[in-house]
Amino acid sequence: MSVQFLSQDYVAAAQEALDGHAGFQGAIAGKELALQFKVTDMPDGGDLDYYINIADDAAVVGLGELEDGDVTVTNSYETAAAMSQGELNTQMAFMTGKLKVSGEMAKLMLNIGAITEMTNAMSEVDAEY
Repeated sequence: MSVQFLSQDYVAAAQEALDGHAGFQGAIAGKELALQFKVTDMPDGGDLDYYINIADDAAVVGLGELEDGDVTVTNSYETAAAMSQGELNTQMAFMTGKLKVSGEMAKLMLNIGAITEMTNAMSEVDAEY
């Protein structure tokens, strides 16, 4: 069953995908990384915040803001949707300025394997855009 991209149902489906993805679960063992995502220009005209917090060999996905995120990723809804659908590579989005990253870049780079597996797991979510 498909869910609306970046809705509460999407967050629940993303949580389920991460929990059930062996590659992601293996990649987060012993890791700690708090990712804050800020999506601008939502279809309703507003912005949306969500997070993925990796700690204690688990990940928690939720809507809203983390108090102490390590890294903040900011992009438009259009960019987020294109990346989610596999139409835009994350590296290309970053290189062209469509995706901005701030915070602890060294920590981000140390956890690139977990981020790659996170992307793989979340690509399994059947979303409507």
